[in-house]
Amino acid sequence: MQPHILMYATGVCPYCVRAEGLLRRKGVTEIEKVRIDLDPVRRDEMMSRTGRRTVPQIYIGDFHVGGCD
Repeated sequence: MQPHILMYATGVCPYCVRAEGLLRRKGVTEIEKVRIDLDPVRRDEMMSRTGRRTVPQIYIGDFHVGGCD
């Protein structure tokens, strides 16, 4: 069973596309994508959880792995 993957993203972020592609190449089949450009409440949630303002911000389970790097 794969851990839950959560990725905060926007619709126009090339780094988000690259990060998702990397996860897919690593065998991840399900990613919960949160579009913070469409939901300001979720943007605030991301900033509160991560202390960061940029996307992507990725969680594997409860572990914050950061962005595209």
